[in-house]
Amino acid sequence: MRTLGVEEEMLLVDARSGRPLPLAEQVLGRAAERACERGSRSHEGSAASAAPAAKAAQAGLVDAAGGCAHGALESEFQQQQIETHTAPAADLGALRSELSWWRGEAAASAVDCGAGLAALATSPLTAHPTVSRSPRYLWLEDRYGLTAREHLVCGCHVHVSVESDEEGVAVLDRIRVWLPVLLALSANSPFWDGQDTGFASYRAQVLARLPSWGPNDRFGSAAAYHRLVRDLVRSTVILDEGMAYFDARLARRYPTVEVRAADVCSTVEEAVVLAALCRALVETAGREWAAGLPAPEVSTRLLRLATWQAGHDGLEGHLLDWRTGRPRPCWSVLDTLLEHVGPALEAAGDLAAVRQGLDGVREEGNGAVRQRAVLARSGRLADVVADSVRTTAACRHG
Repeated sequence: MRTLGVEEEMLLVDARSGRPLPLAEQVLGRAAERACERGSRSHEGSAASAAPAAKAAQAGLVDAAGGCAHGALESEFQQQQIETHTAPAADLGALRSELSWWRGEAAASAVDCGAGLAALATSPLTAHPTVSRSPRYLWLEDRYGLTAREHLVCGCHVHVSVESDEEGVAVLDRIRVWLPVLLALSANSPFWDGQDTGFASYRAQVLARLPSWGPNDRFGSAAAYHRLVRDLVRSTVILDEGMAYFDARLARRYPTVEVRAADVCSTVEEAVVLAALCRALVETAGREWAAGLPAPEVSTRLLRLATWQAGHDGLEGHLLDWRTGRPRPCWSVLDTLLEHVGPALEAAGDLAAVRQGLDGVREEGNGAVRQRAVLARSGRLADVVADSVRTTAACRHG
């Protein structure tokens, strides 16, 4: 059974006005204090006197190296964001518990700092992002200018274990054609700077400003993958391999494929379904590679079009069918994806849960649909944010 883990980026907001707040350091510090209050044993005394980020690391909430082997809270590019990491899990029940725990911990710590936690992929209201003061992020701000200063987006990154880099790259070559479907399913960012963008996922449009983001050509081998990443770094357009912001890549510190295409999901259940589909895609691709089946021959240009279309329509229009290059109703393409990965879902015991989750999304809509529905009812974007804060905090614990 392949293990899987999830990283979720979320916004820290003023629960009344709906505007993002630059409180990441304070929230991490409060999370560390909460861990100490629960009796974090040997780290309790030292964590109480450390700086916020160090306190969080000492309390076991944040890995100082940015890792997520045991679950973590972590700062992100902008101080208006916080990121949760789950520990690796083998079954969806354990993953669901991890996601609920870390969302709850982040939400409770945010409340203690006078903020709300919102699983939104962009801020509906005008934001003034504040870049986190790390050398990497400061380099990025200096190099990318306004693109970096305006960059406030939140994604959901799913890690799925692989046996080797060779298997991982074979997986990347085979799942690339399905990643736009995952973007459509998760789309949760219709608003930007106080207006409806016309996109279900405007986050995908913001990411398209970054030079290394998006789909890649087929690599063919691990050597070719690593050679490309080295060449990107040597170009000086990106600082290091962590800035190779592909929509799926080999993870830097773990033996996993990291699927990065999705918006942060509005609910835990949607994130669980997304993760299960990612694992099934990886497992299906691994089986095809082992059987000697070739990766689909689809141009990167077509996949860029498919990504644009998925970000635009979400689940309320059409997606491009990579096999024909023609549009089909979104749910028809999702049904094709489910058929493709059905054997892997069934082998993992995930098929019933995924079907139930997709039925729920089909009935209630994804994050973009629900955000627009709230605005239609109230006429206020602040209410859109408040609704997300309530939904995100539904798993809050003591």
